[in-house]
Amino acid sequence: MILKHYSNLIMVICLTVSLFPSVTQAQELPNVRSETAILIDGKTGQILFNKNGNDEMYPASITKIVTAFMAVKSGEMDDMVTVSERARKADGTRVYLKEGEIVSLEKLVKGMMVNSGNDAAIAIAEHLSGSVESFSEDMNEFLREEIGVKNTNFVNPNGLFNENHVTTAEDMARITQYAMKNEQFRSLIGIKKLEWVGEDWETTLINHHRLLLDYDFVTGGKNGYVSESGFTLVTTASKDGQELIAVTMKANDDQIAYQDTLSMLNYGFNAFTPVEYKKGTDLGVGNNEEYSLSEDMTLYQVGDDELDLTISDNNILESKGASYVSILDADFLEVNSLEEDKGATIVESETKPAAKVKDEETASLLSSENIFYFGIGVFVVILLSLFFGRSHSSQKRHRTFP
Repeated sequence: MILKHYSNLIMVICLTVSLFPSVTQAQELPNVRSETAILIDGKTGQILFNKNGNDEMYPASITKIVTAFMAVKSGEMDDMVTVSERARKADGTRVYLKEGEIVSLEKLVKGMMVNSGNDAAIAIAEHLSGSVESFSEDMNEFLREEIGVKNTNFVNPNGLFNENHVTTAEDMARITQYAMKNEQFRSLIGIKKLEWVGEDWETTLINHHRLLLDYDFVTGGKNGYVSESGFTLVTTASKDGQELIAVTMKANDDQIAYQDTLSMLNYGFNAFTPVEYKKGTDLGVGNNEEYSLSEDMTLYQVGDDELDLTISDNNILESKGASYVSILDADFLEVNSLEEDKGATIVESETKPAAKVKDEETASLLSSENIFYFGIGVFVVILLSLFFGRSHSSQKRHRTFP
């Protein structure tokens, strides 16, 4: 009889617990079907997910992210551009520019980003550098010298196929991260609709990036497709102060690219615990220079993937974890010459523990979890009291009334 009571009690407890989902359940890795993909933190460049991110790929129209940023950084967005014959005859998607038509550089950039206008991209290139070929050289020099990517080579401003027009998912993520520091670029990459009035075409342009239209946390992006590249997609997103950049390349169809991107973004926003490093945190010494953080930095840790913030042998700021080594944004790096300041003070790392609460919503969730488990404990105690009370009463009745 006692065993029966115990088994019933255990069954009740298990059933009660099973009614409540575990709030600490681990987030599964994204199931990505695109040939290559990467997810990085938009503020630091920390790699959160990587699938063949350094494989050389054909980018298609995500190339236009670079073309747009080159236009923005030129400071000539108010310039008026005369459309050439070469621009008018561009292949693929266009905004139907007319030869000799005069259009502002800003309008061309918007038409290129929203409607993926290949003709607009050529007009931009010719205005900024004199020719498509010269612009391509300027693009590559900027990418190598200013951003520091090493596996990208562009031969045109629009991404139309050329066997020498290549990049990687990681390079595109880092290019986008760099460009997103510019507020004017951030506004351009997030345009959803655009009223277009040209000499040969008048319409309302709708951004080709579907996620930008359907999800509030998606802040911008660019899609691309040519048969040799498959479907490519760059997406920026922001939620609760966290910024993410996702890149997928060579998906078999656009739905796979979108699904892969959403899977990565969901993973990035939900699977990680923030770890904070304070301004002044000592990073080490190299080449007779002392390195420290120039501002507060937040990195993200998943599970037991402990982070190690260091300076590499090449004096590059890195975050090392069990999963990936990430090259972090150089803007967070402060260099002080030891020769000039012999008495430089080393500031100890003030990293917050991995269990740091992410935000008020997470704090509330953790509080609810504690209350839940406390309630379970009280419930179990009550059940045990009832059980032993019933057993004791039953024994007494048995002795009094045989």
